[in-house]
Amino acid sequence: MSTFRLSLLFSLCLALFSTKLESQSPSWQPTAGHAQVRIWPGKAPDARPFTGPETVKIEDKELVGGKPWTYINNVSQPSMTVYSPKGKNSGAAMVVFPGGGYQILAIDLEGTEVCDWLTVEGITCVLLKYRVPGEGKLPKSGAYPKSPEALEDAQRAVGLVRFHAAEWHIDPHKIGVLGFSAGGHLVAAMSVHFDRRLYPAVDAADKESCRPDFAVAVYPGHLSLSDDGPGLNPDIKNHISRQTPPTFLLQNEDDIVDGVNQSLVYYAALKKAGVPVEMHLYAQGGHAFGLRPTRLPVSKWPRLVDTWLKTIGIVPSDSK
Repeated sequence: MSTFRLSLLFSLCLALFSTKLESQSPSWQPTAGHAQVRIWPGKAPDARPFTGPETVKIEDKELVGGKPWTYINNVSQPSMTVYSPKGKNSGAAMVVFPGGGYQILAIDLEGTEVCDWLTVEGITCVLLKYRVPGEGKLPKSGAYPKSPEALEDAQRAVGLVRFHAAEWHIDPHKIGVLGFSAGGHLVAAMSVHFDRRLYPAVDAADKESCRPDFAVAVYPGHLSLSDDGPGLNPDIKNHISRQTPPTFLLQNEDDIVDGVNQSLVYYAALKKAGVPVEMHLYAQGGHAFGLRPTRLPVSKWPRLVDTWLKTIGIVPSDSK
């Protein structure tokens, strides 16, 4: 083969390789100054094969608050990213579970933007990138108990935060969870499944309690047996006790993705068990709005959480 043909073949191969690289989004990375930490020292429990690498996509057609939002596919390597408080540290911490139907993770809309709010309030934010199989790829139901991976990751993360509480300047008795949509279901699952780990202990962090001290579920899903029926998912209902942490619930009556009944049936069950619970329902706002401001009153919901955290003694009443 002539030198010219070899050079042409090399150029074509390089062009094809470059095109392939450009067509694949890199795995998600936090902003400068923050680092992801893998939550498992070795192979994660109950790991299953994934059909492709973790990728990041931008949704620029269905805008939220007039802006695109970013989501992650094929999360097989769970991690957490710690965002330290800005200004005065309240000592409280919140482990955040982005939503996405247990298929994707809305990593900015229901993740990093939440941490921006919490850290200003003096709360350490721990963003959990938990395992999800990717769009339309649910060989098992994404929710526990049919699929244990996300709850395993959440249990592990809360234990790790409590294990590192002194190092991260966190009060080990003020560690809560906050989640959206499927992440809201994960909040409820963590609130009732904390007495035992779903996996064998791997180190000292798994000897720490994984019970949240408080819980915030925003437009949660997977709680009601049906959008218009009265039944609560038995895997949640049968495990509610007086040890279930104080809970804050928020949902819109026009939520057509996860109907308002999701919050109603959970609220009723918590009240019956004597668990402190506060619920806020709004007429309009739909689903998956995150913290982005709109003309609708529901977009002011972070103020309600701020007030609630003060009333239950998680942050001081004079905290800014």
